[in-house]
Amino acid sequence: MGGTDHRGLTRTMETMSVATERVFIARLAGTNVLDPLGDQVGRVRDAVVVYRSTLRRPPKVIGFVVEVPGRRRVFVPIGRVTSIDAGAVITTGLVNMRRFVKRASETLVVGDLLDQRVLVGSDRAPASIEDVAVEQKRNREWEISRLFVRRIKEQRTPFDALRRRGETMQVDWTEVEFPADSATFQQATQLLAAYQDTKPADLADMLRELDPKRRMDVVRELSDDRLADVLEELPEEDAIAILDGVGIERSAILLETMQPDDAADLLGELSADRAESLLQAMDEEEAEDVRTLLAYDEDTAGGLMTTEPVILSPETSIAEALAHVRRSELPAALAAAVFVCRQPLEPPTGTYLGLVHIQEMLRHPPHEAVGTLLDTEVEPLPPEAPTGEVAALLAAYNLVSVPITDEADHLVGVVTVDDVLDALLPDDWREQRDEPREEAAHGTP
Repeated sequence: MGGTDHRGLTRTMETMSVATERVFIARLAGTNVLDPLGDQVGRVRDAVVVYRSTLRRPPKVIGFVVEVPGRRRVFVPIGRVTSIDAGAVITTGLVNMRRFVKRASETLVVGDLLDQRVLVGSDRAPASIEDVAVEQKRNREWEISRLFVRRIKEQRTPFDALRRRGETMQVDWTEVEFPADSATFQQATQLLAAYQDTKPADLADMLRELDPKRRMDVVRELSDDRLADVLEELPEEDAIAILDGVGIERSAILLETMQPDDAADLLGELSADRAESLLQAMDEEEAEDVRTLLAYDEDTAGGLMTTEPVILSPETSIAEALAHVRRSELPAALAAAVFVCRQPLEPPTGTYLGLVHIQEMLRHPPHEAVGTLLDTEVEPLPPEAPTGEVAALLAAYNLVSVPITDEADHLVGVVTVDDVLDALLPDDWREQRDEPREEAAHGTP
């Protein structure tokens, strides 16, 4: 698969029993995991280690967290790995598909060790871990052998932050000292670098695997835009815990950045007093959209809808409409169609005229007006329509979004298929994806 040289894989496996080079885990993250035939099983996301009875003995590697199709993260025991190098990880082909859940005795290399502060050298100078090397010993066990660390320079003046970063070095595991104060803030620069290209849902899964302290270390370094996207993918209980940890000022910014319907769902889980405090801290215009959604029952179209679809006037050209739906920050479900209304174009709009699908726009000249392409067969629903009626309309017309209008035919919002699925699935559907894996010793495929 992907042009893999099977003869090269065979040679790698043949030399495995003779010698294995040192492998750095942060560089290994994202590497393909292949079966003996060279077909891709998934991608490496992390390595799982357990500490020995004393810190002077390097931790033992017990397996990898591997992301398989469907964004599921599973545990692959090290005993099922036949070769590890920078190009690929080769397995026996037997993978337990139960979702990985970290146990209390386990430590994630990328999730927990990267960016951790240690003391190095005879002067016990502070440094941070930027990568972790593992290698196989004579007894065929894999263990951490070396740490790639960067010394932390003391910043006496504001100009020190602009100077060259501290020197880097490789040190043996036994040469470092882990500070006893576990409450010290741990940066998450290297961890986030390993997840910089992942989707918000994948980053949300990673956050859920971390212990609460490490999770907040990561949250502090995420940008507001990125964290808002992640909050939309987290179970509400976890999202609320993060809001608790970042304070009311940043919570208000995050709620403003989120889609209004997701922000309303989150505030709806809080006490009335706390929700009102956050609404008061938000931008007045953003808060008004959320207040509007909170007024509807959560099991209705009004409770599911977003107030930020693409709304255009009938005179808008196709070229301009396509520029609107091309915006990277626009969710895919909202980019599939534009909603055409009379002025004003902010909900509640002027008279709703119809919707135009993106596929229809692509079939016509760019100068043509969207008002000439209206799909008027999709009847809008009232805010009071139950979730089941919204789902039925989506299914009947193969839609990804449904317009919601008031009794005066003003567009007040749009319900997208992802929000309907969220409402129809059990409340704990995210947790059901996280059923614990079986013991590796069982040898279950």
